[in-house]
Amino acid sequence: MKYTNNTIRINFLFIICIVLLFGIFFAKLAYISLNDVVEGTDIAELARNRSIATKTLPATRGNIYDLNNDVLAENVNSYTLVAILSESRTTDERYPKHVVDKELTATELSKILKVEKDYVLNLLKKEAYQTEFGPAGKGLTENIKREIEQLSLPGIEFIKTSKRNYPNGDFASYVIGYAKLQNDGDLMGELGIEAYCDRYLKGKDGSITYQKDAYGYQMADKEAYVTPAKDGYDVYLTLDSHVQLLLNTAVQEFNTYTPDWVTLTVADAKTGSIIGSSTYPSFDLNKLNIKYYTNPLTSYTYEPGSTMKIFSFMTAMEEGKYDGSALYQSGTRKIDEYTIRDWNKTGWGKITYDVGFTYSSNTAAVDLTYGEKGVGRKVLRNYYNDLGFGNLTGIELSGELKGNIDFQYATEIASASYGQGITVTPIQMIQALSVLTNDGVVLKPYIIDKIVDPNTGKTVYSGKRTEVKKVYSTATVNKIIELMDQTVNSSDRAVTGHGYHTDAVRLIGKTGTADYTGEDGKYQVGTYTNIRSFAGVFPKDDPEYIIYVAVKDFHGSSGQMGNIVKKLVESVAKYRNFDERPSDLDPSKIVTIDNYVNKNVLSSVAKLNSIGVSSIVIGDGTTVIAQYPKRDTKTSQKSKVFLVSNGSKNVMPDVTGWSSAEFVDFCNLVGVKYVLEGYGYVERADIPVGTILNSDTTITATLKNIEPISFVTQEDQDGKDDKKD
Repeated sequence: MKYTNNTIRINFLFIICIVLLFGIFFAKLAYISLNDVVEGTDIAELARNRSIATKTLPATRGNIYDLNNDVLAENVNSYTLVAILSESRTTDERYPKHVVDKELTATELSKILKVEKDYVLNLLKKEAYQTEFGPAGKGLTENIKREIEQLSLPGIEFIKTSKRNYPNGDFASYVIGYAKLQNDGDLMGELGIEAYCDRYLKGKDGSITYQKDAYGYQMADKEAYVTPAKDGYDVYLTLDSHVQLLLNTAVQEFNTYTPDWVTLTVADAKTGSIIGSSTYPSFDLNKLNIKYYTNPLTSYTYEPGSTMKIFSFMTAMEEGKYDGSALYQSGTRKIDEYTIRDWNKTGWGKITYDVGFTYSSNTAAVDLTYGEKGVGRKVLRNYYNDLGFGNLTGIELSGELKGNIDFQYATEIASASYGQGITVTPIQMIQALSVLTNDGVVLKPYIIDKIVDPNTGKTVYSGKRTEVKKVYSTATVNKIIELMDQTVNSSDRAVTGHGYHTDAVRLIGKTGTADYTGEDGKYQVGTYTNIRSFAGVFPKDDPEYIIYVAVKDFHGSSGQMGNIVKKLVESVAKYRNFDERPSDLDPSKIVTIDNYVNKNVLSSVAKLNSIGVSSIVIGDGTTVIAQYPKRDTKTSQKSKVFLVSNGSKNVMPDVTGWSSAEFVDFCNLVGVKYVLEGYGYVERADIPVGTILNSDTTITATLKNIEPISFVTQEDQDGKDDKKD
C-alpha cells in the first residue's frame, strides 16, 4: 500500500492532536489534584456532599393535659398517600414498584378515599415520577392505611407524618385551641393554648448525618453523627374535664333557646384558676368547623348590666357612702336632660338601699355614685380600674381585649353604676368577682397549672395563686355577700335571683340584663334583644367556685335561665361532694368511681352493682372504651355511671326517672339530638325503649317534679328604659 505525502501529514497531525488532548487532560488532573478550589468550587466539599447525607429527626409536639392528667391534645401518626408512576422504579418485573394497572388502582382507591374515580385516574396518568392525592390523601389514619395496604396495589406507598388529635372533639375548644400542619411539615399552634404555648410545645428537631452508598442508603460500617431531637414540653391546664363536661351540657341547654352566643365559666374561688369554660358557638377541634376565631372568654366585650352593681355598691360601702337601712324613693332619676328609670319603669316606692340591691334598682345605684351624695366619677373609675376593668388580666390566652371604662359625663357616670355605657370581658368579671372570696383581694386568673419538660421530667413553669391588689375591706365584702345571699335565697319573690335558688348548695349571686348597640350604633330594641348574665359564688360559707354566665339574645324567661344555671351548680356540688341535701350528706351513700376503661363490660357492670351504683352501657361491645364520670370521681349511689363500649349499636334505654343532666349526658355520649320539655326528672320520652339510635335521631323528653316559677317579671331589664327618654 502506498501512502501519499498528504496522508502522512494527516496522520501526523492526528497523532499530535491526540498527544495534546492527553496532555491537557493530565495537566487538568494534576491541577485538580494539587488544588482544593477549582473554578470557585470546593472539590473536597463537593465530594463530601455526594457521599454524605443529613436527615432531620423531628421532635414530637408536647401533649396538653387537664388537671386530672387526662389527655386533651396529643400527636398521632398520620400518613400521606403516594403513587409511584415511573417504570424506572421497578427493577424486577416480577415485583413491580410502580402503578401497573391504573384503572384498577383508581377504582379501588376512590372507594376508600371517597373521591371520584376520574379524579384519581387523572392523577395516575400524569407524566411524573410520582404523585400525591391532594387533601383526600393526606392525614390518613392507621386504619385507612391498613385498608389500602390490604389491596396489595403495586406502586402505592405512604409517607409517615404526625397530626394533632383531640380525643374529646368539641371540648373547651377555644381554650385548648388547635395546631395545624404547615407546608414545611411542622405543626404550629394557631389558637388558644396551642398558640400561646407554641414555643414550649413544638420542641427542637434533631438530625442525623451519615455516609451513603451509591443508592443513597446509609453505609452500615460507617459511623453516623446524631443530634437527638428534644421533644416539646407538656402543658397541664387547670381545667377539670368533669366540670367542663357539665358546662358543655349547660351550654347545650342554653342553645335550645336559640341565643346568638353564650359564655359560661367556672373558676376556683381560692386561687383564680379556671376550672372550666364553655362557649357557643364552638367547634370540633378535629374537624376545625370554625365560624369565629375569637375566644369569647377573653375577646368578647359588651355592656355587663346589673352584675356591675356588685362593685358600685361595694365602692359606696368602702367610701362610707352607704347606709343599707336608709330609705330612698325608687322609680326615676333626672340626670341633665335624660331620665333614668328602674327596670320596672315605676320602681317600688320608698325602699331601703339593701332592698334596692336585691331588686336590682338602677336608681339606688345612681344615688350611690352620682351627685353630692355619691362617690363620684374619679373614685368609681379608680375602683373599677383596681378590679381590673379596662386592663388586660394577663391570663395565658391570646387575643385578650381590655374593654372600656372611660365614662366622663353625668349620664355616663350614672349608667356606669349599673353596667351600661362601659364594656367588659367575661374573664375580667371572673377576676373582679375574686374579691368576694378572698377578703377583698383581686386574684389574677390563670389557666396553666404547670409546664413539664418530658426529656428531663422537670417542671419549667408552675401556675399559682397571684394576688393583684386588695381593693375592699372585710366589712364591705361581708356586707355584699349578705346582699347577694338575699338576692338568691330570700323568701321575697320579688328579688331578681329567686330563680337561681337551690337546696343543694348555698349559691349567692347577682343577675344582669343589658342592651347592646347594633351596626348603626344605636341600642337594639326587642323582647329578647339583650345580654343576660349571672355572677355567683358557691358554697356561700366556704366558697369553692366562682361562676359567671352571659348570654346574648336568650329566647326564654329569666326563670328558664335560672333553672339551667342551678342544675349546673347542683351537678358540680354533687361531683365535689358538697351537696347539702340530706340524702347526699350521708357518707355511706358516697362512692368513688373506679377506672373501667379497657375492662370487660359485664365485669364492670357487676362491680358497680356491688357498690350499689347503677350503670348504663352504651353500645353492644364487650370492652369499655370510655366512662362517665371519670375515675376517682366521688358521687352519690343515686347517680348513674355510663360505660361506653367498643360496639357501634346503640339502643334506647328506659330513661324514666332520670335527671335532666343524666338524660343530656346520655344523648351527648351516644351522639343524638335531644329536646327538653319542662324541668326536673324525665317523665317520658318519645322514642320507645329498644329503638336503635343513630346520628339522625332526636329524642324529646318530658320532664316533671320541679315547681314552676310562679312570678313573671321583666326582671333586671336594666337596659330597656334607663336610657335617654
